[in-house]
Amino acid sequence: MKVALAGFLHETNTFAPDPADMTAFLEGGGYVPLVRGADMAGAVHGVNLGISGAFSTAAALGWDVVPVLWAGAIPSAHVTQDAFEQILAEIVQGIGAAGPLDGVFLDLHGAMVAEHHDDGEGEILRRVRAVVGPDVPIAVALDLHGNISQASVDAVDVLVGFRTYPHVDMAATGATAAGLLDRLMRTGVRPAKAFRHMSYLVPIPFQTTDMHPARGLYAGLDAVEVDGVLTASLFMGFPAADIPDCGPCAIAFATTQQAADHAADAIAAAYEAAEADFDNVTFLPDAAVAYAQAAAGGDGPVVIADTQDNPGAGGVSATTGLLRALIDANAQNAAIGLIVDPETVRLAHASGKGTTARFCIGGHPALPDIAAVETDALVECLSDGKVHATGPYYGGTHLNLGPSACLRIGGVRVVVTSRIAQMADREMFRFAGVTPEDQAILVVKSSTHFRADFAPIAREIIVACAPGPMPFNPADLPFTRLRDGLRLCPNGPVFKTASAETARPDHGRTGAAI
Repeated sequence: MKVALAGFLHETNTFAPDPADMTAFLEGGGYVPLVRGADMAGAVHGVNLGISGAFSTAAALGWDVVPVLWAGAIPSAHVTQDAFEQILAEIVQGIGAAGPLDGVFLDLHGAMVAEHHDDGEGEILRRVRAVVGPDVPIAVALDLHGNISQASVDAVDVLVGFRTYPHVDMAATGATAAGLLDRLMRTGVRPAKAFRHMSYLVPIPFQTTDMHPARGLYAGLDAVEVDGVLTASLFMGFPAADIPDCGPCAIAFATTQQAADHAADAIAAAYEAAEADFDNVTFLPDAAVAYAQAAAGGDGPVVIADTQDNPGAGGVSATTGLLRALIDANAQNAAIGLIVDPETVRLAHASGKGTTARFCIGGHPALPDIAAVETDALVECLSDGKVHATGPYYGGTHLNLGPSACLRIGGVRVVVTSRIAQMADREMFRFAGVTPEDQAILVVKSSTHFRADFAPIAREIIVACAPGPMPFNPADLPFTRLRDGLRLCPNGPVFKTASAETARPDHGRTGAAI
């Protein structure tokens, strides 16, 4: 079977300050940087990505593979028109130049918004379908945070979403989608499809499949994959996207329409029934640090998720609310990372290891109300920022965080980098001289992915809402374009187009302790 393989991934926070331009895809920001053609297989080998699972399946099944291009960038504001058109044109041209194909495998995200296309994946799939024609099967691997459109479902023959958050099954999902593509190519039988939207958004940290109720919802997918159901997916949706397709959905593919409908209805009903169970606890910065100090003292650190500055959801990884709280509380044996601040890194390298200097740490020009922390700090470690992230989420990805440093302020260590990536791997502390297992308190710029590598060592994990660009509660976002009737959080206010402002109460941009 001759199959083209390509990927184009971005999770778009339409409220975030920084867009994803071509440089963002060339650097990767936690993903494998943009790679083309024959170099793709080696670049993604052994990495936890959908495309790597597809390559593994292709090798096992003896496909004649045509690798085209793979690109991913860290979540941020919209993909620029230039980057979107440049990357997609190369993918479409490469697929078209491959000649007659038996199938196409695409590794996508599901929540991409470009400057000129609300439905990034829908446009990608429309153009790929146009070049291969109606008869060539297309299979897609997608993130469980996808905001999936009807246009995307209509354009594909099968799609499969992740079932874990933290996403430790990205490669496995790609392998599953590729296996289903092989079945479609060999049988020539296209499956029936069923697509259901659900009625409420869930805050990102509590979508984790490490906790109830998401754990049970995803475990229940196996139970509906019977009686002709080839695959069924629950997409929780990425809530920070002001587009009509934002929100959760259930999708099933089956040998009959009845089976597909039954599976999608069962997933949707289970999700709706779980609404009240998504309630949980968050802390304001000072309360989070005080709680961690009181809980510390046994085996392993208390880990605090700085969820409102999660670069995996469009955060800038540079806000300072929790850093200030650590310093004000005179926290000991504590560490925070990553704070992206190239100027602080430059000054640290110029000052030299072992010196003490005055720094203005953190802050971001697009967030003028979040000031840098001006303080004296000891330069404890300097690094080139090369990190081999071996934990379950990054899965062997080689990260380039640029020149980096570890600064010490009293009992608080601050890992500062030149480039952005979500703090989701213990190696992202170790490379800067911080042994995470030995700390009493760890603050991570992440919402959930950190759990994959930090939960095994954590004494406890809590979620904090410090000021940042990604509000914990979706109801705090200034939506104007959602579909009518969507609840903005579990048991929360309902969005109405005619009265968007009244659809969101003033909970405060920093989140509330609940």
